[in-house]
Amino acid sequence: MVAAEPAVASNLFTIGAERLALLGKHHKALMQGYLDGFVDETVFSEAALKKLIAARILWRPDEQQPLALRPLVSELIASMVADENRRQINADVAEKLEQIRNRVQAYRDAQFKGDYSVAELQLQRLTEHVHDLSGQFEEAIDSLWHRLNSDFGFVASLDDKIRENERAQKQLRRLLDGLALLDFNELIELAEGNNHLRKLLVSQLQSQLSSHHSSLLEVQKRLVELLAKFRQQQARSLLIANMAAFLRQHPKYQPADYANRSELPALFNQAAAIVPKAAIALDNASERQVLAGLVRALPRQQSLTLPDTPGASFAVQWQDETIAARQQALKTDVENFYLRVIDHGGKLSALEYLAQQQLQWDSEIWLYQIIAEYQALPVDEKRMFAIVRDEAPASSMNQLLLIRDISLQLQAA
Repeated sequence: MVAAEPAVASNLFTIGAERLALLGKHHKALMQGYLDGFVDETVFSEAALKKLIAARILWRPDEQQPLALRPLVSELIASMVADENRRQINADVAEKLEQIRNRVQAYRDAQFKGDYSVAELQLQRLTEHVHDLSGQFEEAIDSLWHRLNSDFGFVASLDDKIRENERAQKQLRRLLDGLALLDFNELIELAEGNNHLRKLLVSQLQSQLSSHHSSLLEVQKRLVELLAKFRQQQARSLLIANMAAFLRQHPKYQPADYANRSELPALFNQAAAIVPKAAIALDNASERQVLAGLVRALPRQQSLTLPDTPGASFAVQWQDETIAARQQALKTDVENFYLRVIDHGGKLSALEYLAQQQLQWDSEIWLYQIIAEYQALPVDEKRMFAIVRDEAPASSMNQLLLIRDISLQLQAA
């Protein structure tokens, strides 16, 4: 890892020198693009344009927009020429949003006064601020990808890799917090039906921020995968280091032959017994007698259909009448419960009434029938009663609510 650092420094020196040379070679056209807010593509050859875009000097904010200087390049020029109107001292999201608000207000003031040349200039500056805001996130995301693809490969140890991962996670968290500051409801209010402002502040910006969100999601997935990989490597390295330290302290140590031991330690005795699969060989003639005996030994299925006899018909009819009688008795007891509430008033517990009357119904069936009778009442009669369920979770780990009891009382007039 250490031997690779001079090669990396030499590569950075070569790339940096080439890109600085590009700035010097096309300095007039780039400075004119800084003043105009966009770059005239006709003054460059096709090869020069490809080099400038690849060198991250020029970019196209949108497919329908002309080429422009990268935000960092514009900021560098503004710092060098002391252009206070365009130099960004605090390049955070809140500051960018405040500048956008001010430019929108200045644009509207110029339109209200009828000074359309100033309004056009303010709209151009506003477009630059919006593109700078989007470009700021794009630069930060590119920096994250660069850290993922290069920085993790040139650190000295796994601990340094994990620390780099944590730094990248914090930077990603700051980017997400910055994106959360963008309130599109406020931007829609700033546009106020103006087609140019609505397209610039809402349509284009929302599309760009959606792309940034997707990129950050991919970066976060990659960071989590790398962190899990680093943790796994760290655990293995720690195991090997501890084993090496143990062997240095006990040079005569020899591992035991665990395969020949009758009682294995719990650490090694983890595998379950293998159950071999078996199947009947139908093509084996010598085993047909055994197969026939196994088939005859299988228990016969009982027929669920009753014989068509007068006795069986009477048994089924008697069973149906018994069930109907029990259902009618249960319904009668529930109706008496409701009448008891109407006659005496007050609040009456269903389970307490069941115990007082010494009824032999199951408590769950009793409560279910009371609820069913209440649901079957007409709407006007439902309003006469107030039903209160005594509910409690099934357990501390299961939040399913179980009805323990039901209380019924008359509604106040």
